[in-house]
Amino acid sequence: MNKSHVSYDVFECPLGKLYLVFSGKFLSGIAFRKPSGIPFKKGSAPENFVKELTSYFQGSVSDFSQKIELLAGTDFEKKVWTALKDIPFGETRTYKWVAEKTGSPAATRAVGRALSKNPVPIVVPCHRVIESDGAIGGYSSGVDKKRRLLDMEYYAKMNRQRP
Repeated sequence: MNKSHVSYDVFECPLGKLYLVFSGKFLSGIAFRKPSGIPFKKGSAPENFVKELTSYFQGSVSDFSQKIELLAGTDFEKKVWTALKDIPFGETRTYKWVAEKTGSPAATRAVGRALSKNPVPIVVPCHRVIESDGAIGGYSSGVDKKRRLLDMEYYAKMNRQRP
């Protein structure tokens, strides 16, 4: 990774500040805390992505067009993160469902570990994964944030379906 091309921008959302990390034109991270360890420079997120994020938090956009570059992750983690894109906005799936999607049906704990390392939460919707018994499960940025994201998506989806 060429560190001179890595930058971040700050996006204010209902959950607080989001730090958007870009590698060139590609989104490579979203964090609820300022990234540390790599000397990121302050930059500007692409205007189209900022508009999509704003619309997402307003409940009117359910998908993102921003290109992503995963700078880290094992092959299995990347399979897990790719599977998440198949979970529709406003819906949930289980850790077992994700494990089956990756071709490793017994790897539910490994799925949980991979989800905790998701570098681009919200855009790659790890918050949509819950436990088989309906319990909310964990979330690397806190269960309260996960619950708020799920509630926001659920109600946005219900509002869209009204006649």
